[in-house]
Amino acid sequence: MSTVLVNCTVVDAERDAALPEAGVWTRNGAIAAVGAVDDVLRAAAREGQPEVFDLGGAYLLPGLINMHTHLSDAARETGRETAIEFAYRMAGHARRTVEGGITTVRLVAEPYGADFALRRAIRAGELVGPRIFTAGRALVCTGGHGFEGAATVEADGADGFRQATRTQLREGADLIKVMISGGIAGEHEGIDTPQLRPEELRAVTEVAHDWGRKVTAHAGPAGAIAEALECGLDCVEHGYQLTDDVIRTMADRGTTLVPTITVTRCEQFYRDVGAPEWMIERALGAGADHWRALESAIRHGVPIAVGTDMLPAEPQDGTTATVVELEHYAAAGLSPREVLASATTVPAAWLGQSSRLGTVTEGKRADLVAVDGDPTRDVAALRRLRFVMADGKIVRADRPGA
Repeated sequence: MSTVLVNCTVVDAERDAALPEAGVWTRNGAIAAVGAVDDVLRAAAREGQPEVFDLGGAYLLPGLINMHTHLSDAARETGRETAIEFAYRMAGHARRTVEGGITTVRLVAEPYGADFALRRAIRAGELVGPRIFTAGRALVCTGGHGFEGAATVEADGADGFRQATRTQLREGADLIKVMISGGIAGEHEGIDTPQLRPEELRAVTEVAHDWGRKVTAHAGPAGAIAEALECGLDCVEHGYQLTDDVIRTMADRGTTLVPTITVTRCEQFYRDVGAPEWMIERALGAGADHWRALESAIRHGVPIAVGTDMLPAEPQDGTTATVVELEHYAAAGLSPREVLASATTVPAAWLGQSSRLGTVTEGKRADLVAVDGDPTRDVAALRRLRFVMADGKIVRADRPGA
């Protein structure tokens, strides 16, 4: 497993300037060298004859990281599929995710322990898919957001939430997810319905932090988010109704926001999956406040990490949901380089993976994608994906211009 990628320009969110006419040597799943192509070829040749792959002048960047997704794709569950059919469907979503240039995902509520099994299979090389970090099942109060699905577990009181947290840690969760408010998909709740008491959330964060795990929260109203920040919350999902005061607190504490802005501006997706009219109206009705919250978070310097709350490679507007989400960030005020950071270095830092992921740097994992055009100048270049390498293995290689 020794490959030298040639005829490319290397870019990432931390590189001061693009590196043209570059070579990148990957060996045993890691980046062994980055530099002038002749130097890299000579270094690789000293250890044997590598495969040389010509990228045809493309821009090479780190694989993208989607921080809010559900590979179980609950929006399309029929309730009639067998467990075997469900597992095959999830594996197919995993393959399409990595082929779409998203080489790492953070799963934030999956049923049946399928996420843990999928993670093991991908690590063992039995399936093709992204690098997985998972929360297991999300924690909700009795009747709380998502309670009716198999991807959540209900609990009440501080002791109940401590036990639920420890149960997910026992299964192998990399992080913990809690639902602290209502949301778009809850028929008998509002987005602004608070659902956890401070003592319950504090029980979750204390246990998770003692075990070296972070906690993220599905969250809509500013008041519930402010309360959660005081309880040690590490990340906010959605933030539909964030106010400037709470956003300033997040900025001061370095709390990451995963906006999933697409979910309040994707009417056609909801109609395609057969969502009820009340859900579509609630989602689109939240759009104005959601957008203002994103713009304010960007102005105040809150760390932004990309998440879609739908399949990462879900077809959207001629590209994937992940790329559309990133284009929204650009429209809301992030520079192209900051947009790239939201899909690479910011997620890697939150996951504690900065030494392994997020940049095209010697020693990091060989998760790489190539596009036609420079995404540090124009985010739309991400639409023109034509090469993907995951952990040193080429999983997609289109012809130049295809």
